Amino acid sequence: MASNFFSFLLLLLQISCSTLSSALQETTPPMNHTGQINSNSVLVALLDSHYTELAELVEKALLLQTLEEAVGKHNITIFAPKNEALERDLDPEFKRFLLEPGNLKSLQTLLLYHIVPARIDPHSWPKSAAALTHHRTLSNDRVELTGDDSSGSKFIGTARVINPNAINRPDGVIHGIEQLLIPRSVQQDFNNRRSLRSISAIKPEGAPEVDPRTHRLKKPAPPVLPGAPPVLPIYDAMAPGPSLAPAPAPGPGGPHHHFNGMRQVKDFIETLLQYGGYNEMADILVNLTSLATEMGRLVSEGYVLTVLAPNDEAMAKLTTDQLSEPGAPEQIIYYHIIPEYQTEESMYNAVRRFGKVSYDTLRLPHKVLAQEADGSVRFGHTDGSAYLFDPDIYTDGRISVQGIDNVLFPPEDKAKDEKKTIKVATVKPRRGKLLEIACQMLGVVGQDSLFTSCQL
Repeated sequence: MASNFFSFLLLLLQISCSTLSSALQETTPPMNHTGQINSNSVLVALLDSHYTELAELVEKALLLQTLEEAVGKHNITIFAPKNEALERDLDPEFKRFLLEPGNLKSLQTLLLYHIVPARIDPHSWPKSAAALTHHRTLSNDRVELTGDDSSGSKFIGTARVINPNAINRPDGVIHGIEQLLIPRSVQQDFNNRRSLRSISAIKPEGAPEVDPRTHRLKKPAPPVLPGAPPVLPIYDAMAPGPSLAPAPAPGPGGPHHHFNGMRQVKDFIETLLQYGGYNEMADILVNLTSLATEMGRLVSEGYVLTVLAPNDEAMAKLTTDQLSEPGAPEQIIYYHIIPEYQTEESMYNAVRRFGKVSYDTLRLPHKVLAQEADGSVRFGHTDGSAYLFDPDIYTDGRISVQGIDNVLFPPEDKAKDEKKTIKVATVKPRRGKLLEIACQMLGVVGQDSLFTSCQL
């Protein structure tokens, strides 16, 4: 009887042990790693893949240990941006922010935002935007998965999946996406840091200026509107010496959205050569002088020019003496450049309306006179005048080139050329009366030595 009782107790003990062991097996997760990840792990595949920019950021963010622990616990899904999204398309200022040592937490949050602690295969992706799903990432933020039924595209947030199942391993999968995912917390940190930097930067300002007429502070100059002309006159911006003109208003062309004056001057000189008959003018601008460079700089600073270009027949009439003096070629060309933008139509309408129009030139203080003659525009005075021969050879809105048939010279200053003469009166006054007036003026009436001569 006792033996049967002990046998029954032994049987109950065996049943209890087997039940306990099975319960422990159900509650304890299987350990597939022994402190090191498998060589076939998705994490190793990421470090050896062509997603080099993402792998480099993972190493810089010191996330290898965290990802090893995540891979050891469950499958993961990594959304890997292409290298161009991290290298070329990313804002350089934002990238500098992420790589600063003080922003390591933001970099870690950004990278963990691309990893979901679950396996998401392409077949489990939502088919349309209406059937969207949310997944929590390792950064404890949620990402939204959607699809496009018509095109079959898959999206995570606003980023399109361009390479689904790029890497598939037993413990995870990597999907290639076209752009970087930025969580709101990281974007907010970046905006706060940028705002703080702009607030803390102290811009140097000069002492306030007082208007001597009103004894009040001068108001700052209003901002220059896009396309507005330069503030200073063109003569203050001309060589020699550095230009005094302020920064020009933004304009089309050029690397900094300003006027590309050198390109425009090169274009109009090439147009002169292709037009024919203006080779001498182009040669003077490029080879004999540095006026082409100066004109390009003026146009880049926002100024406009009208060039009255003499043709080759007119330039051939110039003598050696007229060109050999120092600065003579420059002065000749300066007199043919008007600091305005004029076309053949605008000049002809002006002379038709006003009869005669005087245009300023770059050769101060001389002006060139324009008037209507024979249904055209004639420049200069009667002697040595020139007709508008080839209108609108080049017009681009900044530079206008008008061909003329003669070289213009400013009228000579007659005041310098006229000889100063002294006119002598032909009617002689009486000698006695003249001596009397002279003695009274000199006050010598009381002197004996001169009194006699005054009585003569």
